[in-house]
Amino acid sequence: MYAKIGEFIYPWGGGHHSRMMRFDLAFRLQMQKDGITDADLEVHYSSKGRIYNRLKEQFGGQAGCHVHEMLMPTPIDGSMGPSLSKSLANLILPVQGNPTLIRQIVDYLRQERRLYNSQRFDLVVSDGDIGTNILAKNRNIPCLFVTNQFRPKLYRTRSYLYPALSFVSKQIAKAAKILVADSPPPHTICQYNLNFTDIIEPEKVEYVGHFTGDASGKTAAEPRRRKDHKSDLETLLCESDHLGFGYWMRTGNKSTNDGTGKRYEDVFVKDEMANERRIISHAKDDPRIDSVTDQNGDRHTIADAADKKIDWIQIDVGFLPEYDKDLILEMCDYAVINGSHTVMGEIMGGKKRPIIGVPIYDEHTNNIRWAADHGLGAMAENTKQIISAIHEIRCNKSEYADRLAEFARNFDGRGAQNTARIAAEVLAGKG
Repeated sequence: MYAKIGEFIYPWGGGHHSRMMRFDLAFRLQMQKDGITDADLEVHYSSKGRIYNRLKEQFGGQAGCHVHEMLMPTPIDGSMGPSLSKSLANLILPVQGNPTLIRQIVDYLRQERRLYNSQRFDLVVSDGDIGTNILAKNRNIPCLFVTNQFRPKLYRTRSYLYPALSFVSKQIAKAAKILVADSPPPHTICQYNLNFTDIIEPEKVEYVGHFTGDASGKTAAEPRRRKDHKSDLETLLCESDHLGFGYWMRTGNKSTNDGTGKRYEDVFVKDEMANERRIISHAKDDPRIDSVTDQNGDRHTIADAADKKIDWIQIDVGFLPEYDKDLILEMCDYAVINGSHTVMGEIMGGKKRPIIGVPIYDEHTNNIRWAADHGLGAMAENTKQIISAIHEIRCNKSEYADRLAEFARNFDGRGAQNTARIAAEVLAGKG
């Protein structure tokens, strides 16, 4: 069997890309189990911006792989995540070099239409790109839509956005299957972002689980390093006399990352944080960020700090390899995050650590509120609330541990494998 697969990746943030890469590997392994090699597959990847560039680096020139730049419309960046006012203005006006949203949609659908007509896919898998659902349905091509949103409950924004949410949900409903990247109810972190309506046929929806690993048992980002090759960071942590610390994550695109970082910095200068150890991952591939701050405020390289066994208060890391991230999550007392769905699954379900959520926009608020409602973490929207949440988690450590252990027992982390199985079954049925 020779099959053409279209993989469409929405370029806002990094969660869509990480999920699809984990699916991509799991799918290839699943097909090999079914006797179908990579030589029998032709895979087309589509996205834009930094995700497109990452796809080009990973698959450009690889046999059977084709990478396409698809200018999918995305929100306009503000100073703290997407700007609602600028994004609304972009409906009818060019903003920050972006043509009007109407023009963007027309051009992007035209691009995708040309790709569909030229390739005639046997199967399409989309993570967040709703336009491809329409094109696939019109051509009778099975489309699997991976998502953790359908009709999110709105908190910070206003009711006039609900018509737009209704429009988006109707386009999502056109997919052949809607694969929710979460555990089945009642353990669904993204529950408040779903709110399925009667326009969805129940048999279309399947809870496939979180995409926390791949079918090989390794993380998708890179193989785990051998334990006898310790990094400087691992040496510093494992030989330190101080075990209690928080893990502060900066993730997402530039505005989200920078906005999150600004909030963190406002917390670190408070007197209550003088002795609160923290590790900050910046999600930026820039080794100049890597540093260790000691109790006197002096900065050191991570290598020097490890060698001298520095009594540290803060560690900044530009980009964490997967192994070091796993180690930190296994050792930390809590993780401070912006509410990204993928990250929450990895931390609460995979590592059984409580989260302190500092939301940037409504999707984050919904995820964090669910975690707080189930006693797995805390919502914190300002400096005072973040500090209070740290105190509350430290004072009730055993209670959080019990609830997280129960949540982890019901956590499904095989989203990549389950989606790969479904994709293989759809292909087999089509054949």
